[in-house]
Amino acid sequence: MADAEAAGHLVGGGGEGVVLSQRIRTVAETGSTNADMIALAASGLEEGVWLRADRQTSGRGRQGREWVSPVGNLYTSTLVRVRPSDPPAATLALVTAVALEEAVGAYRPGAAQLKWPNDLLIDGAKLSGVLLERAGDAVVIGVGVNLSLHPTDTDRVATSLAAYGVSVDPADFAETFADAFARWVERWRGEGVDVVRRRWVSAAHPVGTPLTARLPDGSAVDGLFEGLDAQGALILRLADGTRRVIHAGDVFLL
Repeated sequence: MADAEAAGHLVGGGGEGVVLSQRIRTVAETGSTNADMIALAASGLEEGVWLRADRQTSGRGRQGREWVSPVGNLYTSTLVRVRPSDPPAATLALVTAVALEEAVGAYRPGAAQLKWPNDLLIDGAKLSGVLLERAGDAVVIGVGVNLSLHPTDTDRVATSLAAYGVSVDPADFAETFADAFARWVERWRGEGVDVVRRRWVSAAHPVGTPLTARLPDGSAVDGLFEGLDAQGALILRLADGTRRVIHAGDVFLL
């Protein structure tokens, strides 16, 4: 494991200090916690350590989207060292999603729903974002959650826990989420993808919900949500009764 002093030089540029908890390293500001975690992965950082920033200056979402990162929300990354016996690495997206839903439920039970592949929604508005990146034998997992603030000028409606009367400190939420994530990674490894998939479906919008999937080639597919396949891909029931399995794309509730 990279020692704390070395890690301090790798994160929180500009000489920012590193605050260490038992497993969560916190910096006041950095460019991107995912970028920092990729560097730490290369230096041999062990699984189970988290990096949290009060503020990011170069946060990124899926497909290269900018992730606005004001103080008051959660910006954190961790890594999982993939073992030969592990389920497919891509299914860690489902693990992250169910852990996030569980963590939010600790502060506002039953409020959030999952949307494929790993978005968390409240009343149809986006609460969180997840970005997975591969770095050798590690999968780096970045998570942003709107705790105190949310953007109002994006193409997708967003919300925050504060908008629903929930006040939670980012450091406290990070601990709750890290606990949930560790439990679900253990189940993912010990019981397989199916236990995670079933939990994901139970926390998602109901089967039969109308969805549209915008695919990487620019086309769109409309259908009814029919669950996830064994590897976590989205299954849509089309108007002609056929089933379409979606492996990549942006999904929207209709």
